[in-house]
Amino acid sequence: MSQHCITLPKHEHPGAPGACRIGPIVASSAILGKDPDTGVMPDDADTQSRNAFINMKRLLAAYGLDEHDVVKLNIFVKDVAYRDATLRAWYECYPDETKRPARHSLTVPINIGLIQLEFYAVVSDG
Repeated sequence: MSQHCITLPKHEHPGAPGACRIGPIVASSAILGKDPDTGVMPDDADTQSRNAFINMKRLLAAYGLDEHDVVKLNIFVKDVAYRDATLRAWYECYPDETKRPARHSLTVPINIGLIQLEFYAVVSDG
């Protein structure tokens, strides 16, 4: 199987793509809360969280997918105090509790921004 990788403009990762697909699996690198248009990182966790989910949707769209193709979402926060901001964005992205992917939230020493996302998605046969 061949690998197909993409990177969003203004959201490059040094030495790594934004996401890769092999077969039906799409996996992302860290998705930051940078402004989707300018690539500028805002100061607050709410805006970073909303931006990260927008950036996630943009990566998925590049593969013809949407947020409902995500089977696992990891949310990383620099401090537990930012968890509520990510949950607000989560509920906005996934309002229907029957159509949410598995999720794991972790507090980790992030070196860029206050929050980061990472997903695994599956391309359906249909």
